[in-house]
Amino acid sequence: MIEPRIVIRVKDVMKTDFATIDGVATIEDALKKMKSLKTSVLIVNKRHEDDEYGMINSGDIARHVLAKDRAPDRVNVYEIMSKPVISVSPDMDIRYCSRLFANYNLVRAPVIENNKIIGVVSPNSLVLDGMYRACT
Repeated sequence: MIEPRIVIRVKDVMKTDFATIDGVATIEDALKKMKSLKTSVLIVNKRHEDDEYGMINSGDIARHVLAKDRAPDRVNVYEIMSKPVISVSPDMDIRYCSRLFANYNLVRAPVIENNKIIGVVSPNSLVLDGMYRACT
């Protein structure tokens, strides 16, 4: 008899505690927020309903601000953020999500339901939380 396939969904492994920032904030503001919340990624809020979410991470700051010797208090988040970001559905199978991460070299992806972010997923959560669930 064939065993039924276990499907673990993104919503089962996503993190619901994520940080956001406005695009007009400075990199200095972003760094302070990252440090206080112990995160290296911030989701950039939409400016209006027809806008898209953005994302900024410490690598972006290193590449576009630190390496170019720009002043963090004079650079806005919107100048260096990634936008639009690739997002995933909460009902997506983590196997497909993992392929998406590999194909596009993603660090994080917002999980969007009804046009709102409900969580964030990373390769770590896919492997450590998702595969662990499959093994137990």
